[in-house]
Amino acid sequence: MIHVLALLLQIHAADSLSPKPAAPPAAWMSLIGAYASGQDTLYVFEEGGALVALLRPAAPSRLAQAAESVFTFSGPGPYDADRIVFRPGEIQVGPVVLRRLQMGPAAGGQLRLEPVRPVAELLRVDRGLTPPAESTAFLPPDLVEPGKMDATIRLDIRYATTNNFLGTVVYSSARAFLQRPAALALVRAARVLRPLGYGLLIHDAYRPWYVTKVFWDATPPEHHWLVANPAQGSKHNRGAAVDITLYELATGRPVDMPSTYDEATPRALSDYPGGTSRQRWHRALLRRVLETEGFIVNPSEWWHFDFRDWQRYQILNTPFEAIR
Repeated sequence: MIHVLALLLQIHAADSLSPKPAAPPAAWMSLIGAYASGQDTLYVFEEGGALVALLRPAAPSRLAQAAESVFTFSGPGPYDADRIVFRPGEIQVGPVVLRRLQMGPAAGGQLRLEPVRPVAELLRVDRGLTPPAESTAFLPPDLVEPGKMDATIRLDIRYATTNNFLGTVVYSSARAFLQRPAALALVRAARVLRPLGYGLLIHDAYRPWYVTKVFWDATPPEHHWLVANPAQGSKHNRGAAVDITLYELATGRPVDMPSTYDEATPRALSDYPGGTSRQRWHRALLRRVLETEGFIVNPSEWWHFDFRDWQRYQILNTPFEAIR
């Protein structure tokens, strides 16, 4: 009875979202984005079936199409302008020209950095190192594969391919492990999403500590903010973090989110206001269902969720092939 009640509460949490928005006109997708001039960044996004312009700290202003590439502001516009003109690579708002920012990878794919040292060399060296010592008493590790617990939980493990930020295979196999309570929480979340037509797609979960060390050693120092410091370890090392998104059960295709996975731009923020209503709806659905099950979103990465009990697990360095 308790399990049935919990499931009903979870379904109510998912259903309490507003109805799924319609897709915007295809022609708008080339207009939606961020545009900059000096210290100003103006966001153009879709909201409620209309294009909207936002230049903080002012409130968003709805746009009305006056010509193919000209939109007017419904109220006072930025820079006291009454219209916005879209041109290839830029917009003009009154006297100000703002250039379009390249917010994601140019081809819409994976973020890519040039390693400062060969990853294959680092894998040989760092695999033999020891993680930082911890004095706290931890729960015994119990890593399991959520994908084997629910057939709708699928994997796209980027670090087992070259489609990752280092462009090199890092994992020995395409597997995803979590501590058992976190894995069971994902299974419950998948059960809620199934009648809504969605499944969970995991990009990364448990990460051996030596891989975190490889990431740190391979990443240029000016980009160290992108990766976890191995001196502290990461929640991935504890088997209590997951990088995850949604896919459509009917087609198998990942849903469209406000940013690509592992994107290092403002679009990756969990509360980024841009994109389309449908993208933000998908992001909110993922967050709502996972938070109901005890996960906490990383404010800087909409796809990264930490399990609530992550502090109770130690940093692990067990390679995938040694997990039974």
